Amino acid sequence: MAGPFRAAFAGAAAVTVFGAVTGRDKLQWLAKPLMMPLLAADVAVNGSDLDPADRAVLLGSLAAATVGDVLLIEPDNDRRLIAGASSFAVMQTGYSWLWWRRGARPRPAIAGQRLAAWLGAAALMRAKAPAVALPLTAYGATLGSAATLASDPGLAADAKNIAGLNIPNSDPRSRLGVGALLFTLSDGLIVLRKIFARTERSRRVTEGVILGTYAAAQYLLADPRAHRR
Repeated sequence: MAGPFRAAFAGAAAVTVFGAVTGRDKLQWLAKPLMMPLLAADVAVNGSDLDPADRAVLLGSLAAATVGDVLLIEPDNDRRLIAGASSFAVMQTGYSWLWWRRGARPRPAIAGQRLAAWLGAAALMRAKAPAVALPLTAYGATLGSAATLASDPGLAADAKNIAGLNIPNSDPRSRLGVGALLFTLSDGLIVLRKIFARTERSRRVTEGVILGTYAAAQYLLADPRAHRR
């Protein structure tokens, strides 16, 4: 059962998605900056048994994500998009460090999938959005690295791994791969929205899906139970 901070996070995420889909920016400015601090509060309360270094890195990753969240309230501003990607690169690096400490290592079959997706996204951005292609491609490398480690079967030995993805079970660590996949989907939609969404309605709806998948990803990735030794 979700604790009070994670329940409050779900509420803030719902308000944020609603604000994006309906074009109510004030709701986003109110709710979105609360999302990661609420997950951080959950880590502070329920992650007291974590290794101090791991706890500090997890909290630091959520702090970096908070900065990125605020910057991306205006996703059509290229400067803010690039700065937000830089903040999330810090977060992805923190997550990678945590999973590496848990013994996760890149498996060729899994890394190959992530590499192909990264190269495809990089080529698309270079062709269609050259102004942001380089920094977003660099961010994509941190995202792909984290996603590769999150899907390592070694993180959750009792979980089935199908097509390079751990299938969630009762072990919170088995859900990290799905969380990383949702994060990849969310970030991929950011690129597709920028390039292909032309109408106001399509941009709003796509932004809602982006935020919904992002919130679900963070809910899984920041679960302190998944970071216990």
